[in-house]
Amino acid sequence: MPIISGMISLYQFGKSIGKARREQGLRQMDLAQRAGLSRATIDALENGRAADLGVSKLSRVLAALGLELTIRPVTNQRPTLDELTEEDGDD
Repeated sequence: MPIISGMISLYQFGKSIGKARREQGLRQMDLAQRAGLSRATIDALENGRAADLGVSKLSRVLAALGLELTIRPVTNQRPTLDELTEEDGDD
């Protein structure tokens, strides 16, 4: 599999999901129930072993955590403060 510049690895993605889950005080079983998946699937995702998770299941996990996946062009430069503020939206 080729490495794409700026691409997050499955392992990094899973670790981010686990961090978000723990920050919300959820157990893997809690997240699994919210997303309609098995605890084993959540464990595999968080530990980088869910190679064939699929977009539908991934979307359910993200929704259960109140997160979204954003697609944007890869750049080699760091975002400006204005860009970060715009990305967060007006609260």
